[in-house]
Amino acid sequence: MGFLHTTGMEITLSKVSKRYKFEWIFKSIDYSFQAGRSYAILGPNGSGKSTLLKILSGHLTPSKGDIKFRHQQSELAPDLVYRQVSYAAPNYELIEENSLKEAMAFPHKIRPFAEGLSPAALIELMNLKKARNKEIRFFSSGMKQRLKLALAICSDSPLLLLDEPTTNLDEQGMQWYLDLIQQFRADRLLIVASNMKVDYGFCDEQLRILDYK
Repeated sequence: MGFLHTTGMEITLSKVSKRYKFEWIFKSIDYSFQAGRSYAILGPNGSGKSTLLKILSGHLTPSKGDIKFRHQQSELAPDLVYRQVSYAAPNYELIEENSLKEAMAFPHKIRPFAEGLSPAALIELMNLKKARNKEIRFFSSGMKQRLKLALAICSDSPLLLLDEPTTNLDEQGMQWYLDLIQQFRADRLLIVASNMKVDYGFCDEQLRILDYK
């Protein structure tokens, strides 16, 4: 199975701050995220990790400061970042009436999976072949998390954002996640938000939210 062949994605934050009502979630983040490297966003629950991920995905705008996205050496408008990002988070909603086989078809039409990886091969990679015709509403929480992670990690996208990726995974599932990351991380910008070391132990750099309070 081949690795991803993606072009570089870079994100630069300049004095980025986010406020909800009268409360500052974080202030004055200066940071640069480079293609081909992996980053951990660390902090306790409620510290703003998920909020920062949403800013990095282009879904939220900073209250103050500036964020620049570059793709293929050209500046990319924030409202176009969604075309280049794959995202997995505990609150990401799956269409529960779909079977697993149906759930594979729709994302594959929007963005192809990694080179040489078909929907059937991805189902096998998730170790869910016996559940391919089962509706997702009957999946365990661990099976649903495998599906969310596989759809994000195995897509052909230059920017991969993962929020608390091992949520609901048992020990075997955690190892499966780490193996999947190792196989499909090449050449991408990978950012993991978590306070669990198993989620981010492989990352090259760490950004601590509490340093920006």
